[in-house]
Amino acid sequence: MKIDAVFEGGGIRGVAFAGAITAMEEHGVEWQKLAGTSVGSILAALLAAGYTSTEINDHLQELNFKDLRGKNWINHIPFAGNLVNILLHLGMYKNDYIEKWLGSLLQKKQIRTFADLPDDKLKIIASDISSGQMIIFPDDLNRYGMKPSDVTIAQAVRMSTSIPFFYRPARWKLANKSKAYIVDGGLLSNFPIWLFDVENPRHPTFGFRFLKDTIEADAVIPTPIHLAQNIIKTMMQAHDMRHLSDETRDRTIQIYTDSITATDFLLTEEQSNFLFESGYQAAQLFLSTWDFEAHKRLRNSKNTTK
Repeated sequence: MKIDAVFEGGGIRGVAFAGAITAMEEHGVEWQKLAGTSVGSILAALLAAGYTSTEINDHLQELNFKDLRGKNWINHIPFAGNLVNILLHLGMYKNDYIEKWLGSLLQKKQIRTFADLPDDKLKIIASDISSGQMIIFPDDLNRYGMKPSDVTIAQAVRMSTSIPFFYRPARWKLANKSKAYIVDGGLLSNFPIWLFDVENPRHPTFGFRFLKDTIEADAVIPTPIHLAQNIIKTMMQAHDMRHLSDETRDRTIQIYTDSITATDFLLTEEQSNFLFESGYQAAQLFLSTWDFEAHKRLRNSKNTTK
């Protein structure tokens, strides 16, 4: 079965996607167009490069999650360190580890920039907070006077995964000498399931997202940093949840992640195994009832009532 796939953002919970894509490939799924926001962009990029679910899971097992929280000496200043980094660098931590890790894996497949992939194979979502606009890589590069060969996929993923205030925004120097500040794509669309939609699809677009009954935010807000983080969390999670239709849910694998949050970088082996198994079981359950023809009838009925 050929499918297009869109992966939601969700930080460390992306381990669950490894389980989901394992189940998909066991059922003979062939990946066509791929897209993702934040951690979803990592999975989309690796699949687009030709990595299998087994290879992706192996590489995720090797990943040192602690290093994802790139610290400098300022972070070690008690109480004030994180605030100082926000004031100086607009984010508590560096986010260059994921770019180096992913860039190395893509290089093994002789892939560096978007020009090394077929047209429309991969799309990555980020947010330009300088202009208040969503960026779809590589489609929107012409807006910045660039071509697909000018930006590496690893750079785009770094931008897409830069959670505001938690990570420093990516600073993009443009040809006109101005700067664009790029952050997590989830700020504007954490689950862009609409990205590959056409009027009469030859194959389905499946969405992969995390099941959240409520908005994930801290009940206690003791500092301005916590307030800012909660505002961002609410924006990133509520935006797409409000627009999920019956037609969207029908083609989406929803993965339960319990109380694990996007920035739980001290993930235990038990939690990692739970996420993988949850993703695997969610995909298995979804595929056991999936009916493309029924989905198209549902979609058409929704379109005619608009």
